[in-house]
Amino acid sequence: METAEFLEILDREGRSLADAAEAAGTDAKVPTCPGWQVRDLLRHTGAVHHWAASYVAEQHPSPRPIEDGPELDGAEMLAWYRDSHRHLMSTLAAAPRDITAWTFFPAPPHFPSPLAFWTRRQAHETAVHRYDAETARDSAPGGGEPAAGFTTALPVEFAVDGIDELLHGFHARPMSRVRTTGPRLLRVRATDSDAVWTLHLSTEPPVVTPGDAEPADTELAGPAGQLYLALWNRIPVPQVTGDAALAELWREASAIG
Repeated sequence: METAEFLEILDREGRSLADAAEAAGTDAKVPTCPGWQVRDLLRHTGAVHHWAASYVAEQHPSPRPIEDGPELDGAEMLAWYRDSHRHLMSTLAAAPRDITAWTFFPAPPHFPSPLAFWTRRQAHETAVHRYDAETARDSAPGGGEPAAGFTTALPVEFAVDGIDELLHGFHARPMSRVRTTGPRLLRVRATDSDAVWTLHLSTEPPVVTPGDAEPADTELAGPAGQLYLALWNRIPVPQVTGDAALAELWREASAIG
């Protein structure tokens, strides 16, 4: 996918997140983020938007902590989040394609530039939290039961990209806790595309390879949009075959801090 496509999705997802949060109310609990209310979700996501924008705007070369968002509530918190999202959008849209800045994933081929990295990462960050806001809205009094998927479905290509980012990006890093005492193979398959990943598990961080040439101990499968949410531990995995213990290991150990 191109950076412009990620930017377009980021724009839509941020607006949808804010709309769902407004419909839920900032007091509403967020079922997919235990202990959070909508105000916490908005404060976190807006703070991450400002953090990401600062790398692009300042071309900052090293990691820095995410600053806490303001202690606002109600309409003021919603307005602050919308402003944070607009600030991120304008920063990314105006940035030169050849900026230099720190990123926390490996270099290409997984992303072609820091600008591409931050646009892609924020698109996925916002999409997952849009789902969180929708579960809060749908769980609020009179809202009915939360759906096991996005109110507005993500493009399959984008969901596949998000799964790839999670596996090749987050879980290739030394801090991944998805590990086993002996060699095991965990397969991830998007059933509405030809995307297949095999995770070689051991006492080290997972090694991810494409395809399904080797028999796997466990396979996690489903339509890309549902699998995307499941791998971010928002919904159950649609289909689990083989050793269910590896599916449970993913649920328990894959959370990103």
